[in-house]
Amino acid sequence: MFGTLKKLAKRILANPLFKAAYDGINTAILEIFGWSRILTHLYYSVFPLAFNREQAAVFRGRRNYYREKFRPDVSHVGLRRNVHRIEKALIMKNRRAVFAADYIGETVKFYAASLTQSQKNSGSMELSELQWSHDVLHEYFRVIDTTHPRVSAAKALFDAQSLPARSDSPKIPHVKKNSSAISYEDFLALTENRRSVRWFQEKPVPRDAIDKAMMAARQSPTACNRLPYEFRVFDDKDMVRKVAAVPFGTAGWDSNIPCIIVIVGKLSSYFSPRDRHAFYIDSSLAAMSFIFALETQGLSSTLINWPDLEPVEIKMQKLLGLDFTERVVMLMAVGYADPKEQVPFSQKKELDTIRTYNTLGRGQ
Repeated sequence: MFGTLKKLAKRILANPLFKAAYDGINTAILEIFGWSRILTHLYYSVFPLAFNREQAAVFRGRRNYYREKFRPDVSHVGLRRNVHRIEKALIMKNRRAVFAADYIGETVKFYAASLTQSQKNSGSMELSELQWSHDVLHEYFRVIDTTHPRVSAAKALFDAQSLPARSDSPKIPHVKKNSSAISYEDFLALTENRRSVRWFQEKPVPRDAIDKAMMAARQSPTACNRLPYEFRVFDDKDMVRKVAAVPFGTAGWDSNIPCIIVIVGKLSSYFSPRDRHAFYIDSSLAAMSFIFALETQGLSSTLINWPDLEPVEIKMQKLLGLDFTERVVMLMAVGYADPKEQVPFSQKKELDTIRTYNTLGRGQ
């Protein structure tokens, strides 16, 4: 049913008369209701469906954030965020004698709950996250003025926990080592050699190569160290076929994809709608590092655009068993490039088109 509707829609949209009429009506509507924010708001009050899924997902994500605030999991988003905030405060020049007093109590409670859950149920919490949290909190209480009442109360709760400090290599702020042996020329060549590949060899993608690429991807910048995304990897032929058939843009070449990845963002990582787009940024940064890491191992990829269309969203949500607060960011086909097939040249814009220096708006 969905496939038939998709084909019918493509046929209608391809009709020149329909396209001309649509463009004319669309242009008129955009000119009128785009004239002011009030008119735009009025338009979406009458036609709210365009952003309804996002609004509902953001709202439920915030609800889940507070529901799970003191509920330990494999990774605790509140603990990660607060510990990273403390890390950033620790590296400040002319650091204040007391800082983070407004959230240190909450942070230690997050830590204590996660530690207790981990001890009751082995494997329920990432030990590396617990150790990092412990080491940063240990350093915090070492340098802070503990006479402050809220800091003192938090320290008492922290000291009552049983995870020992790691004396060999504590996970605390440190001086960055500039140890890269990769030249700019080599890196530029890697970026120029990367192309979106749509024709792959009939050769399985080693899971070890995927995991190595993920090790690089997870080092990408992410707001408050949340890592609010998952890479759902499919390398079973039947599953790849089902997943690859959902998005637009794969017709004609989806049958030769050996491995497909769905990158999913998690809105339950945020307590405020101001951050509703952060997971798109964070997961995209990770995706680019992932792609370059694949290239170093002889693997190619192509990103598959994911439009915000309700029928497609519903189909993928059901197929993957996604929560309503989990949103698909993009898909990625991965494999060994077929040496006999071509890739687009893809001319990029000139630097002067995409880069300016010290340019302010008028009147600044």
